[in-house]
Amino acid sequence: MKQILVASDFSKSAANAMEYALGLAKVLRMDICVIHAIHPTEGIDNNIYNAIFIEDYYNNKRQALKNWVAEHTDKDTYQDVEVSTLCGVGFLKNVIGKYTEENKVELLVMGITGSTGIAGIVGSNVSIVVSKMKIPTLIIPLESKFSKVPTITLATDYETRLSAEDVKALNEMIRAFGSEKMQVLYVVEKSDSRYLKTREDKLRDLVTHAELEFNYINDSKPLNGIMEFVEQQETDLLCLVKHHHNIVYRLFNKSTVNQVMNRSVKAILVLHE
Repeated sequence: MKQILVASDFSKSAANAMEYALGLAKVLRMDICVIHAIHPTEGIDNNIYNAIFIEDYYNNKRQALKNWVAEHTDKDTYQDVEVSTLCGVGFLKNVIGKYTEENKVELLVMGITGSTGIAGIVGSNVSIVVSKMKIPTLIIPLESKFSKVPTITLATDYETRLSAEDVKALNEMIRAFGSEKMQVLYVVEKSDSRYLKTREDKLRDLVTHAELEFNYINDSKPLNGIMEFVEQQETDLLCLVKHHHNIVYRLFNKSTVNQVMNRSVKAILVLHE
């Protein structure tokens, strides 16, 4: 069965992401695994007594995660969604990486504080995962709520070559939602009409389950242009492609990732080449 992986640190942001993932899993007919990373030194603190009873600490954490999940799944609406839990010892990106190597995960879901700021462990983990992991990652700000028929916007520079897995994931999501149209936002670097027409046709060949509506902006600060468009179009889900050499990726490099996350109150789907 296809699976959504949800990262939890028991915060309000994680709870909101869990609610979003449950709605998504129901629509996509997927299972959910909720994963929690226990820091390598957590529960020990250089105390020999604690080290002896560390397995008890881990068991308590495992039970706490199950209880946390039960608070969200104990509703008639989600009775048909199969949910499992896993506590792993290590840094979050390593725990997630190990799990995805051993299991077929279609989508990773993580919560962030959103427009109120992403400083702290949640924001730091999201930034690291987006930079290091090659799995479609859905980032859910605290203000973002699940929509059964979301307005989807894909921001692109047309130079990106989406991986086959990510193209499949995007198409499955569009089809499951029943979205008849997807907005495509191109931050203009090349204005040649023949070039643009060729790129539009290639994108249409990839995204087969929705009509594509192309929009072009020329802004010296791409972040501003994208955020303004998202607000004007009432976008529910903003899709961005992680690529080291294009204008969209630069929104996710180390110096600006917090600005993007901090300004967005919409869900962000990070795809990969």
